[in-house]
Amino acid sequence: MKHNVILYMRVSTDEQADKGYSQRYQDEMLRRFCQVNDLNIAGVFFEDYSAKTFNRPEFKKMLLMIRKSKGSLASQLLFIKWDRFSRTASDAYQMIATLKKLGVSVNATEQPLDLSVPENKLMLAFYLAAPEVENDRRAMNIYSGMIRAKKEGRFMGMAPIGYVNKTINEKKQIVKTEKEKYIRFIFETIAEKKYSSESVLKKVREMGLICSKNNFWNILRNPVYAGFIPVPAMNGQPAYMQQGQHEAIISPALFYLVQDILDGRYKKQREKLKFDDQFPLRGLIRCTSCGATLTASTSLNKRKQPYSYYHCTSRCGQRYRAELVNEQMVKELHKLTPHPAVKELLKLVALNMTRDLRQQTTRDLKRIKEELICVTREKEKALQLLLADSIAADDYSLIKNRSEQATFKLEKELADLSQLSGDNPMIEECITVLEDLPNLYASSTAEQKREILCSMFTEKLEFSKLGFRTLPLNEAMQLIFNTGAAFRQNKKGQTGLNFSLSHQVIPLGLEPRAHTLKVYCSTN
Repeated sequence: MKHNVILYMRVSTDEQADKGYSQRYQDEMLRRFCQVNDLNIAGVFFEDYSAKTFNRPEFKKMLLMIRKSKGSLASQLLFIKWDRFSRTASDAYQMIATLKKLGVSVNATEQPLDLSVPENKLMLAFYLAAPEVENDRRAMNIYSGMIRAKKEGRFMGMAPIGYVNKTINEKKQIVKTEKEKYIRFIFETIAEKKYSSESVLKKVREMGLICSKNNFWNILRNPVYAGFIPVPAMNGQPAYMQQGQHEAIISPALFYLVQDILDGRYKKQREKLKFDDQFPLRGLIRCTSCGATLTASTSLNKRKQPYSYYHCTSRCGQRYRAELVNEQMVKELHKLTPHPAVKELLKLVALNMTRDLRQQTTRDLKRIKEELICVTREKEKALQLLLADSIAADDYSLIKNRSEQATFKLEKELADLSQLSGDNPMIEECITVLEDLPNLYASSTAEQKREILCSMFTEKLEFSKLGFRTLPLNEAMQLIFNTGAAFRQNKKGQTGLNFSLSHQVIPLGLEPRAHTLKVYCSTN
């Protein structure tokens, strides 16, 4: 009685080219084996898929047919070698057990094993483990080769958007394409800090770039565009950036600036609204009748002459000539005169607020300079060791690139901190501005006038035909212009000031802090 068998042939592209494992050869050898051993062929399956897993189209189709037949289709599965069956030992053992439950045994015609003999299981373990070891060794060699190429500054893999893969002097490289303009636009627009990433993506799509949201974020985080090749950590060596052999699309400074913006180290700046110079008080005045905010507009009278008004949007119809309101605001500012004690007070407050900042800045500057010296010495020492043949060129390249990146970041920190060091000349200018506030206000633009008024008042202003009502100055302005009850005189006739001030407008980098100050000065 003839036994039914299933023939399984599998090949991958590299094996077919390198080892000659063509499907035609396997089919010929398996059919000859069946003819010699008087076996009946119940099914033939050709596979062109990797053997790392059993998630293969033809194998799954074959397994489904075996399950449906409940073991009646065939009693044995044949292939020429065990690496045609699987290249992962653990999966192979599991599949052998599954087929055995379905009444199907497995065997290789060129590596036959009688698994009823216990000793043959040792050979089975070798036949199944050998292909897996070969795969792992091949993968390790490929990975080591890729790391070696990256250390040389060569890009491996599919070129990102803006580049194309080319072979120059028998070496694979990436070369810039016309799409580089899109990459440059993306980074330069993000660096302006005016638009969100979603807005930039929309703009670049309108320019003609086909790019998904995920690819867009990959572009923003890819150091290849700055001329770097990221080298991953390997054999205890940390990951670092290698200077690439390809031409960069953007500068390293622009790339790191965009990374700082994406990581939240720069606050998003909104575009300022533009106001008509005729209406600097639009939105800052409250209607005395209904409490609504006054808006402003310009109309033409019967003589076709323009006239401007601040007016209410409700039915109360309250409105005032814009020229009258603007002139009245300048008159109100003329009434505000800084108290003589303010000059000393502001100096003390400013010095108290900036003392800790200056001390910390000085410490940071000293630390950064010491780190720069250490990095420079490390690079020079590595060069001496290279010249003395004490270290390999790859190790020197690693130290050199790490030192250059550290130097770039430290110099950037040093430049930022240098702007904060030294005395602040703005204190005297602030006092001068307070003494000449009306003229400053009159000569400013509409946006600047609004900034001045918003920094002085705590709520909206109220205006009537008689002029502005009591100006709602904040606590700081009350102290500066002596409109509050904080100033007192002592027995010696000196004006005293004793108060706790929680600073709301503070230099960048300082935390709000409550200061208790006591100042005495002569008002004569």
